[in-house]
Amino acid sequence: MATFVLVPGFWLGAWAWREVTDGLRAAGHDVHPLTLTGLAERAHLAGPDVDLETHTTDIVRLIEVEDLRDVVLVGHSGGGMPVEQAADRIPERLARVVYLDSGPLPDGVAQFDTNPPEEQERLRTLIGDGHLVPPPAWDPAEDPTNLAGLDDEILDLLRRRATGQPLRTATDPVRLSGCGTVPTALIACTFPVELVRDMIEQGNPFFAGLTGADLYGLPTGHWPMFSEPKGLTDLLDRIGRKVPTDTSR
Repeated sequence: MATFVLVPGFWLGAWAWREVTDGLRAAGHDVHPLTLTGLAERAHLAGPDVDLETHTTDIVRLIEVEDLRDVVLVGHSGGGMPVEQAADRIPERLARVVYLDSGPLPDGVAQFDTNPPEEQERLRTLIGDGHLVPPPAWDPAEDPTNLAGLDDEILDLLRRRATGQPLRTATDPVRLSGCGTVPTALIACTFPVELVRDMIEQGNPFFAGLTGADLYGLPTGHWPMFSEPKGLTDLLDRIGRKVPTDTSR
């Protein structure tokens, strides 16, 4: 069976993976959901110095301290950036990187850069002199695509438990050495797999990092651990069973 490390996206902690974690463990996998510095139960650590490198180190240290190998490293949404950097740092410990409604950014690009100028300006105004990106309103009327599949109970949970995202994890650019490569997979939820294939074939720089990746579709909103936990668990189980394990270790 596989060893999973599950990295949440912006505003969430390890708690968001609870149902998926239970399902994967029931299937026999070793699962390590991770809360990144400054979020959820670690929100008290959300100082202005928490940056993308901090979150990358969180992932690397968990894997090294627990001596995990042949890891299936899963990054949801904004969690894909520290996952991408971690894969660049310790490729020898990873069997596969899975981007969940996310993807590897080109070297030198920050998550903040992917927003159109008017959205960047709105966010800068909202944040002001602070160092946290506040959670969204979790209002389906404002964001029907991303929040598709979430009922009132889950939306209320997200409003209660989501915490501010350290700003520099969004504004710091991804920095890669390119020294190692790890097989990748994408689980696309809010955009069709066929579109991803087209963008890869067209050489779009934001999809170049998925060249050769295994592509899977899970049509739902942007938060599949809540909207389609069983479907997500089944896909990750399927991916995990494809990973060869070195029993000599």
